[in-house]
Amino acid sequence: MIYLDHAATTLVRREAIEAMWPYLTGSFGNPSSRHELGEEAARALAWARSEVAAVIGCRPGEVVFTSGGTEADNLAIKGISLARPRGRHLVVSPVEHEAVLESAAYLVRHHGFTVTEVAVDSGGLVHPSALEAAIRPDTALVSVQLVNNEIGTIQPIAQLAAVAHEAGARMHTDAVQAAGHLDLRLDAPAGSGGLGGLGADALSLAGHKVGAPKGTGVLVARGRIALEPVLHGGGQERGRRSGTENVAGAVAFATALRLAEAERADAAAQASRQGLELRARILAGVEGAQLTGDPDRRLPGTVSFVFPGTSGEAVLLELDRLGVTCSSGSACAAGSSDPSHVLTAIGVPADLALTAVRFTLGRATTDDEIADAAASVIRAVSAVRGIVGS
Repeated sequence: MIYLDHAATTLVRREAIEAMWPYLTGSFGNPSSRHELGEEAARALAWARSEVAAVIGCRPGEVVFTSGGTEADNLAIKGISLARPRGRHLVVSPVEHEAVLESAAYLVRHHGFTVTEVAVDSGGLVHPSALEAAIRPDTALVSVQLVNNEIGTIQPIAQLAAVAHEAGARMHTDAVQAAGHLDLRLDAPAGSGGLGGLGADALSLAGHKVGAPKGTGVLVARGRIALEPVLHGGGQERGRRSGTENVAGAVAFATALRLAEAERADAAAQASRQGLELRARILAGVEGAQLTGDPDRRLPGTVSFVFPGTSGEAVLLELDRLGVTCSSGSACAAGSSDPSHVLTAIGVPADLALTAVRFTLGRATTDDEIADAAASVIRAVSAVRGIVGS
């Protein structure tokens, strides 16, 4: 099997499993308990928080462990908006993950908010001038992904955050697909002359994108940011997210994130080389194939196409038969018969959007797999076109 669906989920790293194992067995205490087992768990949780903070460039107390990226996005959108008295207006991009869009829709239905979807170009890019036009004096929060999960477009978050802050609004970014690929530090590193840093007030991550188990995630929210909790109870996570903490999951997440950050430069070079090769082979070998997303500002390991004259689901089934695992878009929308909201937002006609196929590379992807996958794509599209055209 050639696995090219790493944006959906990655294999759990052995190091993450080994790191979490003690907290599933002997060191199983509740970190809120005041006995040795509980204190041991609390120390592990504090270590995990510090490890995440070191990668993000924030204080450990600003790290909130969640059940994944969806919960982190919900806590950011609802928590910041409901805690901030400035206004009841949100700005999001139309290509956001459903966790952001549905959280915004909830605030509209139940709390009287209004939402503006900022314009994107044909590559899915949000330009700072477009955000300036969308933002209002009563805008409480702006939320724009760092990397799009379907087309791989990288947003200029630092510039967008500057626009939001100039207007007095907060800035959240869903960075789930960026972890292990891009620098996630919120502030410019020392000695950089102010260059670098995302500048966001809040950032969401999911563990299963970097080699931690599913069901783990983080919201980083600046300490100065008021945050209304979505989950109420015992006041864990400094009152921001109640519920007994998943200590083993937090340790696994921190371990995987630290390793992904350490490998980031080498992984980016490999993904760039392999992604460009896959892209070139498919464009050369499949008549009419169209790359989706920004051609330049994108994660090189995310290669997404529409194949006119096919059905994306039929191409996926044929590729699966040929031993290539990929997807037709966001794994969170699997089973939907509707065209991708991301593709229609960037101007792809609905019928063409239904032909979409996405390939996402990982650290274990080999050069031979790239060549074999491209050959399989050419065969699969040809076979499906033969069926559709018959």
